[in-house]
Amino acid sequence: MSKILVTGGTGYIGSHTVVELHNAGYEVVIVDNLSNSNIKILTQLHAITGKWFDFNEIDLQDESAVKEFAAAQTDVTGIIHFAASKAVGESVEKPLKYYKNNFFGLINLLTAFNRKIDFVFSSSCTVYGQPDSLPVTEAAPVKKAESPYGNTKQVAEEILAETAAVTPDLNVIALRYFNPVGAHETALIGELPNGVPANLVPFITQSAVGKRGPITVYGNDYDTPDGSAIRDYIHVVDLAKAHVAAIKKMEKKDTSSNFDVFNIGTGKGSSVLEIISAFENVNGEKLNYNLGPRRAGDIVQIYGDVTKSNEELGWKASLDVNEMMRSAWEWEKYIKANPF
Repeated sequence: MSKILVTGGTGYIGSHTVVELHNAGYEVVIVDNLSNSNIKILTQLHAITGKWFDFNEIDLQDESAVKEFAAAQTDVTGIIHFAASKAVGESVEKPLKYYKNNFFGLINLLTAFNRKIDFVFSSSCTVYGQPDSLPVTEAAPVKKAESPYGNTKQVAEEILAETAAVTPDLNVIALRYFNPVGAHETALIGELPNGVPANLVPFITQSAVGKRGPITVYGNDYDTPDGSAIRDYIHVVDLAKAHVAAIKKMEKKDTSSNFDVFNIGTGKGSSVLEIISAFENVNGEKLNYNLGPRRAGDIVQIYGDVTKSNEELGWKASLDVNEMMRSAWEWEKYIKANPF
């Protein structure tokens, strides 16, 4: 049984990936500094899987702590690296926090695990900016980042590509996510944002449960069918399974290069108003929303070409927008009844 380290493993995408790794027969060890997650997630993971996972509270910015941890983890064969600061708006206000956390963490990890290792990096479609054509493929040019957060993803990919080029034992796959939403079918884990959610779906669910006021749709005059911005939304469980597929691909040595990138999405876009409508229809809940001005930095639309992921990773998204909205609402109701 291969042992996989998941950094940020108590976070939103990390916790779902821990479950899918377990389901696929992997042993999992988790590292998280709990700066943007909750220790109770370990209890939730136990409720889903029946297993207490090996958890280590470590800040990846702490070089000596990471080195000490890596020296004791000689049987780790793969790393899935989620741990990073990720709020676009906050990154504009606090760029140094993002550059320090996201770069130091990655560099300390690569330095400490300087041996034969398979490495999956949590990247983002933000590297594409507003693409010249849609759907956007992995061959599309990387545009100047709209935020320090986006820049950390671009530069991190460069760090990994350049390190892999001179490190034959390092195999890297960067997964460029589109918009992860939804929750586990048990409603025991899901997105747990700190403060006011910056993303659409958790704001929708918090508004519906009475925790927030009306939803603002930022922009209704875009050049899209209904005037609202379009994104490629992907169910978090499908996204988690893509990480397992990436690990398996590298384990099979089924790669032409030791650095590669893949789009992870559904291959089609949904508008903000379509997401609101899907939530209302599938859950029987009426949402209160207002139309507001466009938000600075927002792109009009983006959705991915996922042909490469389908063919080379043997992975395909299977859960639709209705299931995304249903599971997100079940999770929101669960945490209202069982506060974290």
